[in-house]
Amino acid sequence: MSEHHPIAPEHARAICEEIGERLRYALRGDYADLPPRLQELVDELARQDCQAPSLVPTMADMTRPLVVAA
Repeated sequence: MSEHHPIAPEHARAICEEIGERLRYALRGDYADLPPRLQELVDELARQDCQAPSLVPTMADMTRPLVVAA
């Protein structure tokens, strides 16, 4: 029996992004041939992808001074 291993949200998001990239590559331009239910799911993925926050740090985050605890 396998154990359940929860993953961090940032890793889950990275996995989702990778799956999306692979689906985009596999389905590139072939949307007209998809069954209706699969088309609905692909459309829902696109909607959710537009609403997801970016994991890329802003320039301000990258240039913020490092605070070292004493």
